[in-house]
Amino acid sequence: MTYQWTIQLFAGLPERLGTEIISLESVEGQMKADDLKTAISALYPEHQAIIHVSFIACNHAYAAEDALLHASDELALLPPVSGGEEHPLPAMEQAERYVITPDAISSDAVLAKVIVPEHGAAIAFVGTTREWTQGQRTVRLEYEAYEPMAIATMKQIGDEIAERWQGALCAISHRIGVVGLAETSVVIAVSSPHRNSCYEASRYAIERLKQVVPIWKKEIWEDGSEWKGHQLGPWNPTHELTDF
Repeated sequence: MTYQWTIQLFAGLPERLGTEIISLESVEGQMKADDLKTAISALYPEHQAIIHVSFIACNHAYAAEDALLHASDELALLPPVSGGEEHPLPAMEQAERYVITPDAISSDAVLAKVIVPEHGAAIAFVGTTREWTQGQRTVRLEYEAYEPMAIATMKQIGDEIAERWQGALCAISHRIGVVGLAETSVVIAVSSPHRNSCYEASRYAIERLKQVVPIWKKEIWEDGSEWKGHQLGPWNPTHELTDF
């Protein structure tokens, strides 16, 4: 008996491997994440380096190298990414605080999701497309996301913030598709009872987003383009941030 493994690809991987979905036949119906990466590398040996630094996602969560996967799982190969409350909100309200959208983002609208009477401080971080980076002129950015997992990991960030800074609220909206110069690509809003924790939580949110949320950006220049991923050293989304 053989099993069919289906692995989705994102960001620059479809361009490199020439496919958006890898179909892999195996006599094994389950294998460790690292073994699955080895099997993929055997199919695409010329791309072994990028496959090695990528992570397997299983059912919208990052899988550790020794995690046991099943052929029936929803699987994806993700290259390096770009970038408990006292009174829990209902599930629908939580979902609406974490948004992936092709439309323009209003920082005021995102901020309004976290302003509550018991909090005395609120802050919004707004990320925009800059024109020049290290002497190279950017024409536009193009963002891609593994949407269901991106929403799940955004909510994870919000849960971590609420635990680290007791009761703090977080809302995140991120663009996908084409984002022009000076346009907003991401808004992260945080509120808390006091301003110090608000500043700290906001910085934590953007650094954590860069580490774990499966969103990638493609920089389009006047003379070329490149997918940009994690740029803070070796990428390991299963590690916690400790400098907060």
